Amino acid sequence: MDSKSYDVVVIGGGIIGLSTAMQIKLEKYPDWRVAVVEKDSEIATHQTGHNSGVIHSGIYYRPDSQKAQFCVGGAKSLRQFCDENEIEYNQCGKVIVANNDAEVARLQTLHERGIANGVEGLEMVGPERLKELEPHVAGIQALWAPTTGIVDYRKVAAAYAEKFQQAGGDVFTNAPVTRIIRTQDELVLETPGGALHAKHLINCAGLYADRVAEMMGEDVDIQIIPFRGEYFTLRPESHHLVNGLVYPVPDPRFPFLGVHFTRNIHGYVEAGPNAVLALKREGYRKVDVSLGESFQTFTYPGFWKMAMKHWKTALGEIHRSYSKKVFVRDLQGLIPEIQDADLAPGGAGVRAQAVSRSGALLDDFSIIRGREAVHVLNAPSPGATSSLAIGAHIVELAAEAFGE
Repeated sequence: MDSKSYDVVVIGGGIIGLSTAMQIKLEKYPDWRVAVVEKDSEIATHQTGHNSGVIHSGIYYRPDSQKAQFCVGGAKSLRQFCDENEIEYNQCGKVIVANNDAEVARLQTLHERGIANGVEGLEMVGPERLKELEPHVAGIQALWAPTTGIVDYRKVAAAYAEKFQQAGGDVFTNAPVTRIIRTQDELVLETPGGALHAKHLINCAGLYADRVAEMMGEDVDIQIIPFRGEYFTLRPESHHLVNGLVYPVPDPRFPFLGVHFTRNIHGYVEAGPNAVLALKREGYRKVDVSLGESFQTFTYPGFWKMAMKHWKTALGEIHRSYSKKVFVRDLQGLIPEIQDADLAPGGAGVRAQAVSRSGALLDDFSIIRGREAVHVLNAPSPGATSSLAIGAHIVELAAEAFGE
């Protein structure tokens, strides 16, 4: 790429970066020169392209959180966008299943949260109604969320990119930002293909968002710790065991939802994921290791404080990662007839989990603004569901921060 000048450069060609860029050009500042730079050869290759494709309804999140604020409205906006752009989705619904009294109590809390967040159609159901919804699922009580759906987020991201480019925006792939230099009037983003000059920057770099913030000289007090989520897929002859989405009641101490069953928009059913520490930020396989990135993780004080708090859970996740028998046993808590033979090898995703220096796992979105930049430091699930709502929020922050 030749040296080019822009009003705003968005770093990161995932679903949130593309949503933000699209909304800047289409809705807020159509005359601005805007570019998206993506380090890989294609857009939407990491968290956007490796998630389970769920359109979350907004049940899990504290009513005063950004996740709650953005998810319900974001899901409606996403479905409307899909309708307008002929992107297939399926509002198949989800059951969250309780198997003991403690889980029933937590399920009731989720029900109350969902109602407070404005989730439509929530229903507490007993075993008989559960059998009507999911005949092979066992539980003493469940929460039925009929507005939960599934979609292909790569297609959504591609539609965002197309609209952005049609409005005059530029998308550069194979363009990792290696350095950011401040001059008196602008920011210079160095890439292997040349430099981009920008008045302002929006950091949507996902797994590397903390590193981009550090390039800008921000003291963000968090570090991205990558957690790999590993899946099995159900063999075609076992697809009948799952109608829609089947989840356990989550442990409130963690931002992960536990192993579950997800019917995919492409017709197959995934089982998982677990949540194990990845030794590379884009480490989708057990053998993927980066010595430099592992060193960054293991020398970060927050990692060890987190590990001291949650070491028992971490060991259980590692055990499940290396033992299909344990994985099957946990899945049988939802569908007792699931057997080893029903499961085939599946894929994996990596969650960019922000961890504070105190060892806390950030449970909410974290989006901060500086004088010249907006940084999206933590936007895991339901980030994709909320992509239009988050993008709109970032654009408003950018307007305030950049004083335009």
